[in-house]
Amino acid sequence: MVSKTRKAIEMLYRDKCTIVEYQPIKDLITKRTNNKEVIVLENQPCKLSYKNLTSAIDGKVAKLEQTIKLFISPDINIKAGSKFIINNKEYARSGESAIYPNHQEVVLELLEDKA
Repeated sequence: MVSKTRKAIEMLYRDKCTIVEYQPIKDLITKRTNNKEVIVLENQPCKLSYKNLTSAIDGKVAKLEQTIKLFISPDINIKAGSKFIINNKEYARSGESAIYPNHQEVVLELLEDKA
């Protein structure tokens, strides 16, 4: 049974994500096994959160850092090295998920070559 708190959190999910994993796939012709991208989950409701941090030195902006966090169901098993496609942008998982009873949080990094 899903708690009221979880339902309230999931009402905030405005985005949809696709989760892609690299899995070993055997080529039937060459008999070689290579890692290929495989979609393991599509159109999963989620929420992206952005946090911008700026540091200033002598009144000038020296550095801007952005933390991107994904909020998603705690029932989903997200493997290390997974790739996420959210709002037509590709992200990589940058750390272990923080799993809570009502949601999980995944820190993401925008894949620069796809931005």
